[in-house]
Amino acid sequence: MKIVIKNDQENYGLISKLLHWLIALATFGLFGLGLWMTDLGYYDEWYQKAPKLHEGIGVFLFIFLIIRIVWRWISPLPEPVSTLKKWERTGSHFAHSLLNLLLLVITISGYLIITAKGEPVHVFDLFIVPATNLNDIFYLEGLANQEDLAGEIHYYVAWGLIVLAGIHALAAFKHHFIDKDRTLDRMLGRK
Repeated sequence: MKIVIKNDQENYGLISKLLHWLIALATFGLFGLGLWMTDLGYYDEWYQKAPKLHEGIGVFLFIFLIIRIVWRWISPLPEPVSTLKKWERTGSHFAHSLLNLLLLVITISGYLIITAKGEPVHVFDLFIVPATNLNDIFYLEGLANQEDLAGEIHYYVAWGLIVLAGIHALAAFKHHFIDKDRTLDRMLGRK
């Protein structure tokens, strides 16, 4: 079996598939971890560990997302399956764009939560992402509640992202089981 790195007209290449599934796994994992860690008590063993794990994976999610966005310029997506209706093509394009936008918003808002007090992000003792305050970027006055504002955005965007990702998955199953087209097979690597 020949391994294809770049996308072609019919199929996704290995890099697109890896980025898709890594981002999906990280997104759902971070969502579950985020919900779980908000209920931890101060004396819980994971009270300090869970947020650090969440932060580190979140930084890698951002990196993978940027790589995927750049990769789409380098290796354009395959043509949609020919049996798709116009509204399905439009909806698919809109949903994928919105998923990427929500992923950007959630990772940036997460960064702004962590760095609100001027502390950098330590990513698994591999590297440090320096802190930036919104006041430094936009010269805002009186944004003392950066952590709370970014936290609200992070929370609601996370829920929106998970709902949209769930709809995305249901649409893929619909194409596979009802329409019996190749939409899902192309991302799974089946011919």
